[in-house]
Amino acid sequence: MNDSSSAVRRRPAAVLWDMDGTIVDTEAHWSIAADEIARAHGIEPSPDALAALVGTSLTAGAELMRGWGVDVPVDELVDRQLELAMRNTAAAGLTWRPGAVEMLSALRADSIPLALVTMSYRSYADAVIDALPDDTFDVIVTGDAVERGKPFPDAYLRAAELLGVDVRDCVAIEDSLIGLAAARAAGAQVVGIPHHVAIPEGAADAVWPTLAGRAPEDLWVPLV
Repeated sequence: MNDSSSAVRRRPAAVLWDMDGTIVDTEAHWSIAADEIARAHGIEPSPDALAALVGTSLTAGAELMRGWGVDVPVDELVDRQLELAMRNTAAAGLTWRPGAVEMLSALRADSIPLALVTMSYRSYADAVIDALPDDTFDVIVTGDAVERGKPFPDAYLRAAELLGVDVRDCVAIEDSLIGLAAARAAGAQVVGIPHHVAIPEGAADAVWPTLAGRAPEDLWVPLV
């Protein structure tokens, strides 16, 4: 992650993975759900408004939709978006992001602990988890398991706690600015894999177009 030839690098204590847009190409399933909800209430959200949902917790996304003028209680909006996203994913199927499954397999072969840290609720995440090899993740932290979602650090801190590791010795892989902010706030090293949202220089310790062609050694943590 650090190109400096003077940096000492070592295996991360764990790799902490975002899910939607990072492992699997499902961000659009959530955006389409939000768009459908808004249009049902006579509102046409802009592309920027939909992009603002990427990486947010479901409750924060519901608050954004209420800000568009969708006059529905947050809990009802969360339930409806979850229902529609699950419908969309079931209809479209799962498309893996380039290199993600291969990296998960390689890290598992290297006995590096893995955590899934997603703002999707467990009922949705299970579709992705069940499509991966058994026991891919040592720990799973979903949006309905934490009080504060991304960009707060709680989910990443919880994952490190459950793994019994220091989050500062971990690497987080994210596709959104909100997710990167959460991982950085927790103290992890962060790799950005841009998909629906561009990741500017400085928002992550490393930014790669995809995980294709990457090896576990690329995630070794630099010690300054």
